[in-house]
Amino acid sequence: MRGPSWLRALLFLALQLRALWPAAAVEVYTAKEVKAVNGTKLRLKCTFSSTSPISPNLAVTWNFQPEDLSSHEPVFRYLREPYEPPAGRFKQRVTWDGNVEQYDASIILWNLQPTDNGTFTCQVNNPPDFYGTIGEVRLRVVQKVYLSEIHFLAVAIGSACVLMIVVVTAVILCRHRRKRAEEKGIEVADTEL
Repeated sequence: MRGPSWLRALLFLALQLRALWPAAAVEVYTAKEVKAVNGTKLRLKCTFSSTSPISPNLAVTWNFQPEDLSSHEPVFRYLREPYEPPAGRFKQRVTWDGNVEQYDASIILWNLQPTDNGTFTCQVNNPPDFYGTIGEVRLRVVQKVYLSEIHFLAVAIGSACVLMIVVVTAVILCRHRRKRAEEKGIEVADTEL
């Protein structure tokens, strides 16, 4: 084997081994489902991990699919800086709240409406890591928040604690007044003698 043939064979082998090596991926993490009250704001949290350092070409894409499963709508895009949507239902209702250096790609939705019910997706590409999971979070906008069992339990325990503090304080004050009255009674008896 001469030099150039040997070098080509080595290069070919290296390319074949690279094809067998597992590709690096970006992992994206979101909540499965969130609820929010109509007219309020909500932070849609999206974090990610990558095997590569943060690239200046890192891109974040948020999309929305309504519950009626009509086509996806763009919500937000980040590429070196945040880009709000120029049109659509989220125009002037979404702001960037992430920090890519902290592996955070979160956004805030303002003035939530029942028409915002649906699935939001968060996709992160961090070259050379392109492929990976896409975070999906289902949003349910409700008219008002109902007290759950945990909230009810917290209120009951808090009320019981406040009641105990009031009772203990009353007992201590009564004992203190009784002791003062007894001391005054002893002083009056001593002065009469």
